[in-house]
Amino acid sequence: MKLQIGYSPCPNDTFIFDAMVHGKVDTEGLTFEPILEDVEELNARAFAKTYPITKLSYHALAHLQDSYRLFDAGSALGEGIGPLLIAKDKLSPKQVSAGPIAIPGKYTTAAFLFRLAYPNATDLQSVIFNEIESSIEAGAVAAGVIIHENRFTYAERGFELIQDLGSFWESETGLPIPLGGIVVGRDLPVEDQQKIGRVLRRSVDYAMAHPKSSADYVALHAQEMSAEIQYKHIKTYVNNYSVSLGERGRGAVKGMFQMAVEKGIIEGVVEDLFV
Repeated sequence: MKLQIGYSPCPNDTFIFDAMVHGKVDTEGLTFEPILEDVEELNARAFAKTYPITKLSYHALAHLQDSYRLFDAGSALGEGIGPLLIAKDKLSPKQVSAGPIAIPGKYTTAAFLFRLAYPNATDLQSVIFNEIESSIEAGAVAAGVIIHENRFTYAERGFELIQDLGSFWESETGLPIPLGGIVVGRDLPVEDQQKIGRVLRRSVDYAMAHPKSSADYVALHAQEMSAEIQYKHIKTYVNNYSVSLGERGRGAVKGMFQMAVEKGIIEGVVEDLFV
């Protein structure tokens, strides 16, 4: 069986998926057709149910629990890895709330965390993540929420950190930050869902055990990112929670969804969320 799988060109995703899409591990007869797109495009595709397997933001999954189930492996989740709110100059909370603020997509977890930290901010503009700094420099927005590799380079480009939204989440909840996960469509038979989950876990295990094996694939899609930043990116977003969410990781996901219920963003949390 051949299955399309959507994920981003970011180093953490290409690092994780390299082994399964290139047959470096036992795929149990499955083959995969990768489609690489920006995270908010993947979120939009998930709402359209385009791919049977996809990476998506946990914020998007909160709205799509009836359509997808979450794999135990492959997540970007942890401490100290959250999105950052930056600007050209220091801003007060009142100035931030006045906006406009660039976010990397309506259904990104970054947008969800920003809304929690600044509930009075309403002027939000969706901008492709790698164009947010340019939007700030051009004066199109007062500040922006950055993700991915930009969090490693914003200071050397002259931007000020206004708020570490990941630290805000951790201080408020005591939980690791659920950023993005890998899901499978509920319309696939449960046996196939479980098979894909096993293959994904093997791919993550292989990547962790052979970190240099995916170097060419990672570099191919990393655009102009230096090898050093690629390494930092992978080290930041691929960790023990990527191998297995475990009880703490699952608790963090459910905690985020329950908070979304309390804020009136979603209606509830399904019982069979995990594959």
